[in-house]
Amino acid sequence: MARVRTGARAVGAVLAAALALSLAGCSSTGGKRAEDARKAASAQGHAAVNTPKWTIAMVTHSGDGDTFWDIVQNGAKQAAVKDNINFLYAHSDEAQQQAQLVDSYIDKKVDGLIVTLAKPDAMKAVVAKAVKAGIPVVTVNSGSAQSKSFGALTHIGQDETIAGEAVGEELDKRGRKKALCVLHEQGNVGHEQRCAGVKKTFGGDLQNLYVDGTNMPDVQAAVEAKLQTDSSIDAVVTLGAPFADAAVQAVRSAGSRAEVDTFDLNAKVAAALDSGRLGFAVDQQPYLQGYQAVDLLWLYRYNADVLGGGRPVLTGPQIITKDAAAALKEYTERGTR
Repeated sequence: MARVRTGARAVGAVLAAALALSLAGCSSTGGKRAEDARKAASAQGHAAVNTPKWTIAMVTHSGDGDTFWDIVQNGAKQAAVKDNINFLYAHSDEAQQQAQLVDSYIDKKVDGLIVTLAKPDAMKAVVAKAVKAGIPVVTVNSGSAQSKSFGALTHIGQDETIAGEAVGEELDKRGRKKALCVLHEQGNVGHEQRCAGVKKTFGGDLQNLYVDGTNMPDVQAAVEAKLQTDSSIDAVVTLGAPFADAAVQAVRSAGSRAEVDTFDLNAKVAAALDSGRLGFAVDQQPYLQGYQAVDLLWLYRYNADVLGGGRPVLTGPQIITKDAAAALKEYTERGTR
């Protein structure tokens, strides 16, 4: 019997040693394996929760072909996968049609709504209707000043006035004296706030230029004409990434030396920053706006959580220059910055 107990002890010792080695291996690689497994599950469309399949709809003021909203959607879709959400998206740059789209989702009794308030007067009644129907609403991107009074849970985005002020300060740092602020959507309160913010902190002269953002050749022609008639303009600020390239072309055609700077970031803007064709960009992190909006509605449905304490949850502004552009290249190319 003594020999049996000795053998048992030996086997136990071997098993203990093997377990120790196994645990040691897990301690060095377990975190990476867990992260790889999480990424694989996400890529395959697996939810990370077992809550009901709630439906959340997003309705924005985007026009067709605006890459900014592609990035917002990428964030929302990623959060929707994680949170077991059925995500719906619709858009219109016509305020009345945007309101009608929201109304259609109310009729479908969605479990949550994400809306933009670029033209808040047109959206006030339909947001109130959603809230009255018991549908939680989160606003994103535009309308931070109206969000709370309209009944939304919270607002996610950058404060447009603060973002504009950051641009004015950056223009001063760069020694600019006369800037052109190009507004591509008339009636968009966020755009007006951006240019007003620039004017507030910019020590030089700022002029607004209204263009038709639905016609890019006309945008380029309008900026070019302005630069040709006023050679003292040394900075052009566009309010969206797609318009930055048109401004660069306009500067070149006009023979101007003005620096082009822009709000918003995408792969083309990052490449232009890296090459020096653009001076700086203001990143409001659209991926984060979409992701957080879906995630916060899930948290509200699941746990009655609300972020912000009645104040907007800020995702920007972040000034991106040539030095930072290369580090963001991977993210802009995959459509998340």
